[in-house]
Amino acid sequence: MSFLSILFALLIEQARPLNPVNAVHARVRDWLLWVVRQTDTGEGRHAWMTWAVVALVPALLSAAVHWALWLAFGWLAALAWNVTVLYWTLGFRQFSHHFTGIRDALEEGDEDTARTLLAQWMRLDASDLRRSEIVRQVIVHSMLSAHRYVFGVFAWYSLLSAFGLGPAGAVLYRIAEYFSVTVQRPVTANSVLMSAALRRWVQHTWSVIDWAPARITALFFAFVGSFEEAIDRWRKYELQRPGDNDGIVLAASAGALNVQLATDDLDGAAPAAQTAHLRSVVGLVWRTVVMWMVILALLSLARLLG
Repeated sequence: MSFLSILFALLIEQARPLNPVNAVHARVRDWLLWVVRQTDTGEGRHAWMTWAVVALVPALLSAAVHWALWLAFGWLAALAWNVTVLYWTLGFRQFSHHFTGIRDALEEGDEDTARTLLAQWMRLDASDLRRSEIVRQVIVHSMLSAHRYVFGVFAWYSLLSAFGLGPAGAVLYRIAEYFSVTVQRPVTANSVLMSAALRRWVQHTWSVIDWAPARITALFFAFVGSFEEAIDRWRKYELQRPGDNDGIVLAASAGALNVQLATDDLDGAAPAAQTAHLRSVVGLVWRTVVMWMVILALLSLARLLG
């Protein structure tokens, strides 16, 4: 079911991308803020409870719906539910249109438009960025987005689905990622105040949840790109900065693409980011998607034959 669910969700998302501003994501945001208001007391012993209610309750609920549909209406109804949840949690087109717009502007020589689009996407001041830095920022953000919005969801969905929990893994990963992003945002007048204990717990939990998916993504990038370079940079990065999941994904990405993504000397003598590397990014991401689908198809076939 994992293979069919992901396949149909990807096809639907390519044909009809989910609007980043939608009712489902709005309800998740409202749920998160409501739980924080009710349970975040500032004490460490309550921080884990807040996170558990925010992330685990929706994940378990999605698993319960999966089994209720399966028992009441059969596997096709459960499949439809899995596809629906994956459509809500995957975000392939939510970042790819930003990437495409910036790439097209750079290829046409319109660096001002590229800076404007980059600023809108990443919410930063890009007015003084050189062309090579624009390309580097686009590649960095695209590879992290591909990991968080696509391959990380694949990993957790496939894992928990194998244990009969349906789409719970996709829901858990997506909400945990959103919670970690939320606690890092600057505090404004309209922000819901979160205690330091909750912020630390959310970041720690996200680091644990993303540990395995980040390394799976890095390994897949190595397989479909320049293997030796990707593994070498991954190894060097982990030796110097252990536990940095995003850094490992970017180190493997830099090696797979043979491009300079780090701002220090971790990438060695790799060439600086150029516009041509953007097409290599597209190829790397799609080859990784195909590799995921082939592996899931083989596992599904083995299950049927076994």
